[in-house]
Amino acid sequence: MKKIVIAVDSFKGSLASAEVAEAAGDAIRTVLPDVTIVKVPIADGGEGTVDALIAASGGIPVSLTVSNPFMQPVEATYGILDNETAIIEMAAASGLSLIPWKEGNVMDTTSYGTGELIVDAIRRGCRHVLLGIGGSATNDAGIGMLQALGFQFLDKDGKEIGKGGKCLQHIVAVRMDSVLPELKSCRFQLAVDVDTPFCGSEGAVMTFAPQKGATATNLEVLEKGMQHLASFFNSVGKEISMIPGSGAGGGIAGGCLAFLNAELVPGIEMVKQFLRFDELIEGADLIITGEGKIDQQTLCGKTPFGVLQSAKRQNIPVIAITGQLLLSREEWQSVGFDAVYAINPPEMPLSEAMKPEKTFGHIFDTVREIFS
Repeated sequence: MKKIVIAVDSFKGSLASAEVAEAAGDAIRTVLPDVTIVKVPIADGGEGTVDALIAASGGIPVSLTVSNPFMQPVEATYGILDNETAIIEMAAASGLSLIPWKEGNVMDTTSYGTGELIVDAIRRGCRHVLLGIGGSATNDAGIGMLQALGFQFLDKDGKEIGKGGKCLQHIVAVRMDSVLPELKSCRFQLAVDVDTPFCGSEGAVMTFAPQKGATATNLEVLEKGMQHLASFFNSVGKEISMIPGSGAGGGIAGGCLAFLNAELVPGIEMVKQFLRFDELIEGADLIITGEGKIDQQTLCGKTPFGVLQSAKRQNIPVIAITGQLLLSREEWQSVGFDAVYAINPPEMPLSEAMKPEKTFGHIFDTVREIFS
């Protein structure tokens, strides 16, 4: 064996992708000291993507104070990966974890802070924005984000609407004379891992708003707003309502499609494309992938599955490591994994196993045993 690639997502709540790769690489070295190890920090557009791409590309983190979902100040970080590419996680500024959970919140939460991160990146010279939109607290169709970029959405009296999903049904016009002029030269790619349409019975509101605190009455108001907004988009030549994935991130994908000419990309594919992942794995004898929990969601386009697809095209064997394995042997074998290993001792409580030093040690021990 001459070349081994380690491309493992973060073990969320425990170790970052680069730390997982360090543990696995150290273990391999104890058994195969002369093998070439290529460590590729990787993610699928969700939590940890900024850290993974900064580590993989030698980028720099940028931290600043922006607005949280309630327009309160919050410190958020994004990454600049090269002279013109920014990686931004919506959850950093507009995430559900940033505010206390309460029924009705989603009526007022805004994606404005995500727009502030984009503005900062543009002012620093970035013209290519990679945007991960998982974990949002919002259902404002990205209107808040667009307001931060200079778009003005007006009601029937010609006044700017307020913030939050409750305001969507009042939009009758958009004014764009204050929009950042640099947007015309910007390219937006959104990491989208759901096929949720913008509105309707399987749309953004009905699928995700209950998780964000929407009551039955809230759902009715929010859906009315999304239906209205879809019609408004259509009236200005932006038919996006039935595009798969346009409902992702509380509909921010739809807003980006309508006004930023965004491209919706499966998260792992966006990351692999930026990393030139298929080139990095050429000539590998084995790839190690994984994430903190491997379950049915993994098979719907999460990091290990995306790595597996690239490996298959080059006939490279793939093994996976995980903290929690919730698939049967038949299930993971059926998609093409050569082996999947759970690192945690079965008798150890999960809270104990997830301590960073424990996770590092369990990865090291498991991988060393695999190669011994």
